[in-house]
Amino acid sequence: MHRFHVLFAFTLLALGAVTAGLLAQSQPKQKQGRAPLGIEKVADDLFVIIGNGGNVGVLVTDEGVILVDDKFEEDYEGILAQVKSVTPKPVKYVINTHHHSDHSGGNTRFIEVAEIISHKNARANIVGGKQAGSPGSMKPARITFTDETSVFLGGKEVRAHYFGRGHTNGDVIVYFPAQRVIHTGDLMAGVTPLIDYSGGGSLVEWVKTVDAAMAALDFDQVIPGHGVVTNRAGLKTYRDNVVKMRDEITVLIRQGKSQEEVRAHLAKLFPTSYANANSLQNRWSLPGFMQELK
Repeated sequence: MHRFHVLFAFTLLALGAVTAGLLAQSQPKQKQGRAPLGIEKVADDLFVIIGNGGNVGVLVTDEGVILVDDKFEEDYEGILAQVKSVTPKPVKYVINTHHHSDHSGGNTRFIEVAEIISHKNARANIVGGKQAGSPGSMKPARITFTDETSVFLGGKEVRAHYFGRGHTNGDVIVYFPAQRVIHTGDLMAGVTPLIDYSGGGSLVEWVKTVDAAMAALDFDQVIPGHGVVTNRAGLKTYRDNVVKMRDEITVLIRQGKSQEEVRAHLAKLFPTSYANANSLQNRWSLPGFMQELK
């Protein structure tokens, strides 16, 4: 068994420890107590850089490197150092999974040396400053797409797919067909997804988006936006838990329960996400749930 093929039960336990970090990392630049970067192999020529900010996919080819996401601007040198630990080839392309600064903040530096690609909505969200408090220096992609695009480099292919809204309205799932791996961005992150309603996200559409991706793509392993690499079964269990959560809180909201009562229920289901009243889940997701599910 590949060392990244872990049971989802174990994944949930491990992710409980990182969820607080996810919530902090979704804020603008973090200089205090940031997790050091490291790199791990996922499959042939495919790696993931972990630590401060979102997970970065790294595909190595004979002609250069394709990255998926680039963390915060402050992580630029650290990402390059991790890439150089596995190849001397330069970074040629960066595919953004969405507009948040812990995934696209590094565009500010990488745009000087590589081509940045994103969904058109992710670009519009950076241009429009849709993430509150994000650095004003953030750079949007120069190349965008609507439904699907591919990058071919050194005889290898990476595909970026847009299946719909979820975490934001510009979420991309990146598919490595030869390796049978997907990078979900924050459509999968922590123990339950953060829904950024100000950035066009939707809990209802999240389920449809994940279902469409799982039906369309043939993959074995999953690189989440934050947390440990898992597998198809892990993503399916994650999806089912979100559906259960959605159905339970829909009943509560339609019964006229207050936002605080709904939060208390969510805190029992996902304490690392909802127990802290000031968490991003409570500030971003919960108010949107109250409107979308009523």
